[in-house]
Amino acid sequence: ELSSQKKFDEIKKANQAAAKKLVEEQFSSSSEDDDEDAEVKQGKILAKTFTVYTSQTDGDASELERTRQYMNEAFQSGAMTCLICIASVKRNQAVWSCCGCFCIFHLVCIQKWAKDSLFLVSSPLTDDDFGKKDYPWPCPKCRFEYKRSETPSRYYCYCGKVENPTLDPWLVPHSCGQICEREFKPSCGHKCLLLCHPGPCPPCPKMVTTTCHCKKAKPVPRRCSAKEWSCRLPCGRTLLCGQHTCENSCHAGDCQPCPRVSKQRCICGRQTAERLCASPQWQCGQVCGKPLPCGNHTCEQVCHAGPCGDCPRSGKRSCPCEKSKFTLPCTEDVPTCGDSCDKVLECGIHKCSQRCHRGPCEICRQEVEKQCRCGKHTKRMPCHKPYLCETKCTKIRDCQKHQCRRKCCSGNCPPCDQVCGRTLGCRNHKCPSGCHRGSCNPCPEAVDVKCNCGKTVIKVPCGRERTIKPPKCKQLCSRPPTCHHSTQEKHYCHFGRCPPCRQSCQKTLSCGHLCPVPCHDEALVKQIGLHQSAGPWEQPSEPAFIQTALPCPPCEVPIPVECLGQHEVSPLPCHSANPYSCKRFCGRLLDCQNHTCMKECHHITKLNSSADGKKVGPECLQCEEECTKSRLPGCPHRCVLPCHPGDCPSCLQMLKIKCHCKLSILYIECLKLTCADLKEKERLISCKNQCPKELPCGHRCKEMCHSGSCSLNCSQKVKLRCLCKRLKKEIQCSKIQEGLVSLECDALCKEMKRKASEIKEAEAKAAIEEEKRRQQAELEAFENRLKGRRKNKRRKDEVEVEQSSWQKYKNLIMLPVFGVAVVMVAW
Repeated sequence: ELSSQKKFDEIKKANQAAAKKLVEEQFSSSSEDDDEDAEVKQGKILAKTFTVYTSQTDGDASELERTRQYMNEAFQSGAMTCLICIASVKRNQAVWSCCGCFCIFHLVCIQKWAKDSLFLVSSPLTDDDFGKKDYPWPCPKCRFEYKRSETPSRYYCYCGKVENPTLDPWLVPHSCGQICEREFKPSCGHKCLLLCHPGPCPPCPKMVTTTCHCKKAKPVPRRCSAKEWSCRLPCGRTLLCGQHTCENSCHAGDCQPCPRVSKQRCICGRQTAERLCASPQWQCGQVCGKPLPCGNHTCEQVCHAGPCGDCPRSGKRSCPCEKSKFTLPCTEDVPTCGDSCDKVLECGIHKCSQRCHRGPCEICRQEVEKQCRCGKHTKRMPCHKPYLCETKCTKIRDCQKHQCRRKCCSGNCPPCDQVCGRTLGCRNHKCPSGCHRGSCNPCPEAVDVKCNCGKTVIKVPCGRERTIKPPKCKQLCSRPPTCHHSTQEKHYCHFGRCPPCRQSCQKTLSCGHLCPVPCHDEALVKQIGLHQSAGPWEQPSEPAFIQTALPCPPCEVPIPVECLGQHEVSPLPCHSANPYSCKRFCGRLLDCQNHTCMKECHHITKLNSSADGKKVGPECLQCEEECTKSRLPGCPHRCVLPCHPGDCPSCLQMLKIKCHCKLSILYIECLKLTCADLKEKERLISCKNQCPKELPCGHRCKEMCHSGSCSLNCSQKVKLRCLCKRLKKEIQCSKIQEGLVSLECDALCKEMKRKASEIKEAEAKAAIEEEKRRQQAELEAFENRLKGRRKNKRRKDEVEVEQSSWQKYKNLIMLPVFGVAVVMVAW
């Protein structure tokens, strides 16, 4: 089972690969990209081939159309077809070109064709003509005849210079790439200037100096192919009649016969008739009748010119067997000589045994022993009768199908005379040739392959019309449009459905705009859910597409639309061009003239058509805030009214403020304070008491309650002492601050100061000694305490400490209780 499955898979893969290759070969030549590349390459090769010719004609290639057609067919896939084997002629195959119709055949095919044609044509109908005639063989297409010696045996290029030309992709197929140099037809002495090419050579482009047909005009330079020209002047040459001149314009060749009519006598001069001047010689049809020189006979010739001549019965005449001659008058007949006739009879063997006689000899009646044609029987019978036996030939004729069945056949059986009647390879006709062996010749008929409109036609051998691609037609498709448009897009003639219309729809939508999308009258729509699968084993079917007309899509033309709150104008698609909210704050000034509407962009109802477009409407918010306007500078109170337009009313509240010295609290109307100037404010805030501030010197300010810093000029008198404080003197405070007055110690003060310093030094020494004694006593006490602590620590380490039951089991009891508490809290 595994081996059979493996073989099946291998065969399946091979079949798929073969099918894929066939599809690629069949459709590769029809792809647009390959066609475009081939056309570009073909154009370059054609331009290269025609370069030498077009340089002679200043770029005029109008005379090359016929040659260009043959070269295009040489490049076109499937256009070059061998009419013998009905197969495409490839670039790497040996070919032969007919010099009459320039049709191309495989070299092997044309050799077989020539051999078969010579065999069929040279088969004799009679035994005597066998092998005596050199029959020609014809071209399969134009029937141009070639001699037996002209049968092709080697592969040459088109011009015949190079044998087995190499394959070059940048040359015309089967071309050697050299200058053609074949003589033009009709021959003019020049040679073809194109590169080696298929088809006929173009007209000669050389420039020659030539005169007109009548030789009257001056010679002018003209193309060699059109060197014959007419000057359009009267010809003037004398016509054959010798009386008139040619009145036609300058022309080629001989002049036409004289068209005038005149009276002409016949040759013998008896009759006169009006005849064309171009044919003055004519016979009247009467016998001459003039007496001959012998005087016994008359001339029996019909109307003739000149003398009648001697009598035909005069001179020496022979007897009927031509053995004896007699000289007799013309009035007497020649007698027979009496000798035997001895003329060879029709059989070519025996002679006439009768006496000299007039008239033909009789048939040969001698009896001879004759052998029949097939050589099987003999019989005695008259010589003039052929002997054919009744034996029928049983040999098979050259068709190798039928017997000869001819009576008494000599062995050289004639070709089969029955019609072949087999269906030819084209599958349309039957073989009309006589019965033959081997394959039938290809169908000689040609079939027109037309494009869809029928204006472009190519002829192909019968039977190839099924496989060859239709010709590319350059005519525009004339089919009526299948959509709502009056005309369809311009495209070339084609088979099958027209390509989808790519014009804009242009239908009028409900909004009044034209639909700008491509035409959608024949859109392919995928059908879903038409087929329900029978189970998971069933392969999903390919989606089905139907051609239907789709509705026009929503209009996308941008329409400027203003938002509800009139903040902006945005272009919106026509199908959704409705007032919208721009998501901003409304921003309209409320009636309070202080705040704006904070609602999202919304619709506004206009109460008055002449009102401002930015005025609030009933849909806007109502201001519910307090008045936040700034008061006069220095007024700390807010407006007691709700948010309102205009200025706030005057503030009548009492201000509780401290005076300048910050000791007394004053109550002043806010309006008086805010409206007063600097001097008035200074006066209102003063408590009218003495300033409690201290001067830098430490005395109290003597001025009334005031703002700012106090004056530094203190007028109070103070006592000035010396450094030891023993001497004193009263002086004004401001002078002491300025350092203008000082009091120096005397000698007594210095002595007292010295004694005081000595006392201080003694006290300092006693204090130091006392401190040293105290520190020594503390050190000794500390050392005594340290020795007692070491003994107590040793005693405590020797005592065993026993733990209680709670300390032993508290961890085992607290962990479950703590877990239960956590669960309860989570619940």
